[in-house]
Amino acid sequence: MAVGAPTEVLNEAVIYLGAAAVVVPLFARLGLGAVLGYLAAGALIGPFGLKLVERPEAISGLADFGVVLLLFVIGLELRPARLWQLRREIFGFGTLQLLACGLVLWGALVLATAFTWQAALLLGLALSLSSTALVVGLLKERGELNTPVGERAFSTLLLQDIAIVPLLIVTSALSRVPDPDAPTGLSLALSSLAAIAGLSLVGRFLLNPAFRLLARVGTREVFVIGALLAVLGASLLMASFGLSMALGAFIAGVMLADSPWRHEVEADIEPFRGLLLGLFFISVGMGLDLSILWREPDRVLALVTMLMGLKFLVVTVLGRGVGMPWPRAWRLGLLLAQGGEFAFVLFKAAVAGLLLAPEAASLFGAVVSLSMVLTLLILALVRRLAPEPEVEPQGATALEPPDGAGGTVIVVGYGRFGQIVTQMLHARGVDVVLIDRRPEQIELSRRFGWRVWYGDGFRPEVLRAAGADHARLLVVTTGGGSWDPALLEPVRLAFPHLRIVVRVHDRVHALRMLAAGFDLVVRELFHSGIEMGRVVLRELGTPEATIEAIAREYVRRDAERLALQLASGDLMAGHHTIFRPGHAWQPAAPETALGEIPAELAPPEAEPVGRT
Repeated sequence: MAVGAPTEVLNEAVIYLGAAAVVVPLFARLGLGAVLGYLAAGALIGPFGLKLVERPEAISGLADFGVVLLLFVIGLELRPARLWQLRREIFGFGTLQLLACGLVLWGALVLATAFTWQAALLLGLALSLSSTALVVGLLKERGELNTPVGERAFSTLLLQDIAIVPLLIVTSALSRVPDPDAPTGLSLALSSLAAIAGLSLVGRFLLNPAFRLLARVGTREVFVIGALLAVLGASLLMASFGLSMALGAFIAGVMLADSPWRHEVEADIEPFRGLLLGLFFISVGMGLDLSILWREPDRVLALVTMLMGLKFLVVTVLGRGVGMPWPRAWRLGLLLAQGGEFAFVLFKAAVAGLLLAPEAASLFGAVVSLSMVLTLLILALVRRLAPEPEVEPQGATALEPPDGAGGTVIVVGYGRFGQIVTQMLHARGVDVVLIDRRPEQIELSRRFGWRVWYGDGFRPEVLRAAGADHARLLVVTTGGGSWDPALLEPVRLAFPHLRIVVRVHDRVHALRMLAAGFDLVVRELFHSGIEMGRVVLRELGTPEATIEAIAREYVRRDAERLALQLASGDLMAGHHTIFRPGHAWQPAAPETALGEIPAELAPPEAEPVGRT
């Protein structure tokens, strides 16, 4: 049996994972961030480092899906209506940044190099693109995606991803070896718009019914397959029209942002996103041609300084021009100062069109990669020396805050029990995030105006997507018998700040939950049984004060017995506190019953006056 190829793949996989496992935690410990750790790991094992991996291009195709999945997850956090509100931010400021940076860099390259105006224009436009994967990944890692600076950076990056098609059209128009079979710029633009519109319609009318069907199957693996199929299918459709795969994934995410399946899909995609995005940065790190730094250090450093300096100045001035305070404007300039991964796509097209020599493409590829590394180092230094004060986003936000943000309550299970709890919380004005696993219950609830998310509320990933990092309480109203308290242990470990209130099946289930450390438990039939007891006593003519006294005494005795049972582990402990036949209970003092005198203790009836 041939084992050479599988062994080679396995060796490389062990090298990638081993380098990431050693270097990334070290960089995170030093406060430099995971992204820079992945880049360093790639440079260490790549062909320009220790040469443990000689073919970085072997994983570049797979690594690109890290960016695809990142944009899909970002799309899940955007609603179409909110995206429409930001159309001026995206197409206004984003387009202004792209053109301004491109033209300024074009002029600098024409003045400082021997490139023709065509090659300089292409290089200027390519270098005006920033790294979506690096910036968005960094903002998500630091929880800054919803700040004003983070929102404007994301809007600008989204425009850049959309602009890759017009830039490819420009590259084709400037090419010195035009392809006679290539579509014209107009036809390519029209087909691109048709592809975006078609994907939007598919997402709106087919994705939701498809996920509803998968949810009815009830198998998690099938749901994961459906989520991956949605991402890869959308990416394939966009790629077939020459568009960015990441743009297709982003549109698919936006189409699912308003659906009840959003949190479960995000939880299922997240592990793949993290792994593949890390692989993407490792592949970028492996492409760092350190030999160029040794051969031409002056030229490389001059080009990197020019690129980052000019982009920083242009973006800062533009940000200030649209009303951003200076501190936010220069932070935005730092975030967008580097080159981006889509520049490599344009470099490749320029080489094919004889606009750039392969050596020039390699040189500017090293400039882009080095600018990514320097951006991370500069941002880490700035974060330490001048931390940005905590601020709330102003106006319309690009990305919604987590659903559980702002001190809300997450309720798991929206059946009969959960509906009562939820309505009482709404009466108090509390924001509630609802999670349920039954598609039919979700559909019925939406008809009555309730927004219920599909997902397994015992999975920390689903709760995190629902905003558990920021929520105050988790209320588990799921019934269905005495489920194991161990199901909630991962949740408690993941969110130690979160208070958990649990509906339990019966007394035995309550004892198990209490023994496991869950001290806020409510037996599902306990209080409804007490309420029925009140109704029966009332029908028997018992005074209201006596009914309330009996109910309070019953609750007191039950709590005492529960404490004894929990302490001893014996279900018979405290049995003497139970009310028994033939042992009627009376309040210890008249005030307990609010002044009632029991009938058997009343004095004999007085004789009428004048009776003999």
